[in-house]
Amino acid sequence: HVLKCCQKVLAWVPVAFIALVVAWSYYAYVVELCLYSPNCYVYFIAVIYLVVFHLSFVMFVWSYWKTIFTSPASPSNEFCLSKADKEQYEKEERPESQQEILRRAAKDLPIYTTTASRAIRYCDRCQLIKPDRCHHCSACDICVLKMDHHCPWVNNCVGFSNYKFFLLFLMYSLLYCLFVAATVLQYFIKFWTNELPDDTHAKFHVLFLFFVAAMFFISILSLFSYHCWLVGKNRSTIETFRAPTFRNGPDKNGFSLGCSKNLREVFGDEKKYWLLPIFTSLGDGCNFPTRLVVMDPEQLTVSSQNEPAKSSGANQSFPPRPLSESQNRLLASDSQWVESGPEEENVKSGNLHRNTSDDS
Repeated sequence: HVLKCCQKVLAWVPVAFIALVVAWSYYAYVVELCLYSPNCYVYFIAVIYLVVFHLSFVMFVWSYWKTIFTSPASPSNEFCLSKADKEQYEKEERPESQQEILRRAAKDLPIYTTTASRAIRYCDRCQLIKPDRCHHCSACDICVLKMDHHCPWVNNCVGFSNYKFFLLFLMYSLLYCLFVAATVLQYFIKFWTNELPDDTHAKFHVLFLFFVAAMFFISILSLFSYHCWLVGKNRSTIETFRAPTFRNGPDKNGFSLGCSKNLREVFGDEKKYWLLPIFTSLGDGCNFPTRLVVMDPEQLTVSSQNEPAKSSGANQSFPPRPLSESQNRLLASDSQWVESGPEEENVKSGNLHRNTSDDS
């Protein structure tokens, strides 16, 4: 118990460090640079600086706060085994028998991915069947829907419930650092040319304010660019290193619907809310549309002549399930898929169904 308490306290150290740096940057910029420094010789420019600074500061703190204190979304109770299935699962010693229990329990669940060995994804720690794109976080000790990674700088899991907030946090922190570095640059140059007054206190803040802003800008830029690429591909960090396994095998682009639809899946349909740290992501975190779609059972016989790889869909042990309302909105657009391939013909054929795995 003491060890767990110490771990929880130490986990807030990176967050406290960021909070102290941000508080110091606020004091250094607003007080030392804009209010007390005689180098702000044009007060009108100083007022503009303060307005823009506070706008970026508020959006940065708001998104950072939402990323930290938004609880990670966990699977609903429907993914938990019943009491009878759980007792039977624990009594069984053979993996084959345990998998049969999981297949029976997952029969009516919207699960379409498996492990690399084509087994039902089950969490022994949480004792539930994992939905697609769900993973167990060892730091939070829970299963997180659409888990991306556990970020120590926010002391929280980044997943379905706060991924939009995390992206906005990166974007606004990037703009915050860029604005501070750009406006402090002229005073940083004057520092090295000895044009600033001999005020060592003010010189210290100007010098380190530029260095800190530039350093964070460079580091955040690479991270933000990487996550923008992930959003465009509709992948999580985990899926980048380990592709999800579908009925036809592993496919790193299995959830990609095209850049525009991938963006809407994270930020929602209402563009006016995209830049605000308000939850607008589509779906429930358990069901995700996939480009690996199959046609209606009546059309499988016809399509099997041209697409033998997909004819195995007629032998599914479970019937195909319809997409949720939010997913239908994503797939109902007239725009074409970014990914080319035989799946495009299936998209145009009418009623769309989710892809299923060999075990589902």
